[in-house]
Amino acid sequence: MFSLKNIIGLILGPILFSLILIFVEADGLSYQSKCVLASTVWMAVWWIFECIPIYATALLPIILFPITGAMDLATTTAAYGHKLVFLFLGGFLIALAIEKWNLHKRLALNIIRATGSNKSKVILGFMLATAFLSMWISNTATSIMILPVGLAIISQLKDDPKTEQNENEIFGKSLMIAIAYSASIGGMATLIGTPPNMVLAGVVEESYGIKLNMFEWMKFGVPLSLLLLIICWTYLTKIAFKFKNEEFSSGRDEIRRQIKKLGKFSNEEIKVLMIFSLTAFCWIFRSSIELILPMIDDTIIAIFFALSLFIIPTKNPKSQNKILVWNDTNKLPWGILILFGGGMAIASAFGKSGLALWIADLLQNLNNVSLFLIILTIVTSINLLTEVTSNMATTAMLLPVLVTIALAIEVHPYFLLVSATLAASCAFMLPISTPPNAVVFGSGLLKIEDMFKKGVWMNLISIITITLMVYYVLPYIFEMANELLPVN
Repeated sequence: MFSLKNIIGLILGPILFSLILIFVEADGLSYQSKCVLASTVWMAVWWIFECIPIYATALLPIILFPITGAMDLATTTAAYGHKLVFLFLGGFLIALAIEKWNLHKRLALNIIRATGSNKSKVILGFMLATAFLSMWISNTATSIMILPVGLAIISQLKDDPKTEQNENEIFGKSLMIAIAYSASIGGMATLIGTPPNMVLAGVVEESYGIKLNMFEWMKFGVPLSLLLLIICWTYLTKIAFKFKNEEFSSGRDEIRRQIKKLGKFSNEEIKVLMIFSLTAFCWIFRSSIELILPMIDDTIIAIFFALSLFIIPTKNPKSQNKILVWNDTNKLPWGILILFGGGMAIASAFGKSGLALWIADLLQNLNNVSLFLIILTIVTSINLLTEVTSNMATTAMLLPVLVTIALAIEVHPYFLLVSATLAASCAFMLPISTPPNAVVFGSGLLKIEDMFKKGVWMNLISIITITLMVYYVLPYIFEMANELLPVN
C-alpha cells in the first residue's frame, strides 16, 4: 500500500515535470536542456519521496529522455552499460565469493583478536575489522556479518559477574554504534566501497574524460577514513561513552572460541584470498602494469578475476566444484548497478543538452564567495540531506549540478565533487539514514534517542574533517592543475 507521502510524490513528480516543460522559459535555456531539467526534477521527487523503489526510478531516463527529445534512446541506454558498471559488477562478484566462503568472518575475528582485551580496544578491533571489510564489500553486508559477532561479545560481558548491569548496557550501545559508523567510514576508502564513490568516478569520466583509478582514490580515501576512524573511536570510547572498568578478559575468550569454531583455512578460503589479493595488487599497481599492457583498466582487472572465480575448482561437492556458480549471483545488488546507470544517464544528458553550461551562467555570482565556505556549505547540506534520502540517489542528482557550479565559479571541480561524495557517506544520526544504522538499531540495544544524540556530534566531526581535508590536502594528493577541466 502507498503511504500519503508516496502518493504525494507520485503526483508531484509528473506535475512539476509538466509545469517546467510548459511554463519555464529563460535566456539561453534550449528546449533540449529544459527537457533534461524537467526529467531530472521528476526523478528527484520520486527519489526523495521514495514512491517506488529508488532503483526503479533510475530507469525513468530511458522513457523520458527519448520521448521529450532530451537525448536519444541509444545514448541514454548506453549510460546503463558504462564501463564503471562492470567495474562494480566485478567487485561485487569478488565480494560475493568472500562472503560465500566465510573469509570475511575469519578476517574480522583475527583483526579483533589482535587489538587487545579491554573494552576500548575491543571496540577498536571491531571498528578496524568492519571498516576494512567495508572497503571491499557493501557496508550493509559488512554490518550484518559483524553484528552477530558483536552480540556474542556483549553477551560475554553480561555473564561476567565483575561488571555492573549499567556497564553492560553502555558497552553494548557503544559497540553497536561503533559497528554502524565504521561500516560507513570504511566504505569511503575505495571506489567500490560505497555507491556515492561509484557515482563520482562515473561523473568525472563522463564530464571530463578522466579515469579516476582505484589507487589514485585510495591515496586520499584511506588516510581520510583512518583519520575519521581514529576520531570516531576516541569520541565513542572517551566522550560519548565512558567505561568505569576497562578490563574485559572474557571478550578475548569469546573471539578465540569463534575462531576455533571456524577451523583451519579451507581450500576455498585460500583460493578466494589469493584472488582478492591479486585483484587489489593489480588495482594498486595498475600504472606499472600499463607499461606491459597499455589497454589495461580497473574494469578489465575486476572482470578478469571475477570470471576466474567461476573457473577455479573447489573440493566442496555442494558448491558444484567451483568457487562461484551462476546461482550465487542472485545475491548481487543489481539495483545499485541500475541506480548507477541512471546517474550516468543524467550526467551525460546535462553535458550533451547544454544544461550544464546554462546552470553555470546562473551561478557566476558565486565567484565572490570563498572556496572554503562553498565546500563547507556543500558538505553540511549533503550531510544533512542524506539523513533522510538515499546517498547514491543524492549524489546522482547533485554531482552533475556541481560540475556546472565548478565551471561557473572557476575552481577545480574535484573540490566540489569530492566534498559532496564524501559527505553523502556520513549520515550518522538516524536509523533510516544508512543500512548499517538500521542493522544495528535492529539489535534492540539502541533507542532512536541514543543514535540521534551521538550522531549529531559525529556528523559535526565529519563535516569539519571532510571540509579541512578537501580544502587543504586534496590538491596535493591529486596534484590538481591550476587550469580548469573543460566539461565534455
